Amino acid sequence: MELRVVTGDITEQDVDAVVNAANSSLLGGGGVDGAIHRAGGPEILAACRTLRATELPQGLPAGQAVATTAGKMPARWVIHTVGPVHSRTEDRSATLASCYRSCVSLADELGARTVAFPLISAGAYGWPIDDAARIAVETLRAAGAHSDVIEARLVAFSDAVRERLDAACG
Repeated sequence: MELRVVTGDITEQDVDAVVNAANSSLLGGGGVDGAIHRAGGPEILAACRTLRATELPQGLPAGQAVATTAGKMPARWVIHTVGPVHSRTEDRSATLASCYRSCVSLADELGARTVAFPLISAGAYGWPIDDAARIAVETLRAAGAHSDVIEARLVAFSDAVRERLDAACG
């Protein structure tokens, strides 16, 4: 799997699947989650409501992933994952890594070959950007060895975040 870093709007990426840093309710929120719901339109919310009414009545647990339509976005699917809230007293890095592994595994199940990722948990969930970037890069490289995904694109929302992602990629 090729790992690429770009600066831009994740909702405008021309890929098979876009990863949403969702909250457990799957019903929209702020940051990446809100942007994806706005850009994709009501089809995404409708699909998420169906998931909540059937498979996920308690919501999506942190570290897992589920897919819906991408609605009006260029992508075919949205892969929703819930990152952990950062804690200074508890190591939750395994859960954060699980988000990336679960997304790659689900992308394989869907047949997605190109996937755009935000930096999960690095926004409202308070994960330090350098550590979030390290975990993302290490996990995607390891998962890529056993995946049919051709490209994992890390989409930075600013040049400053891109620089830190580039540094994590080495």
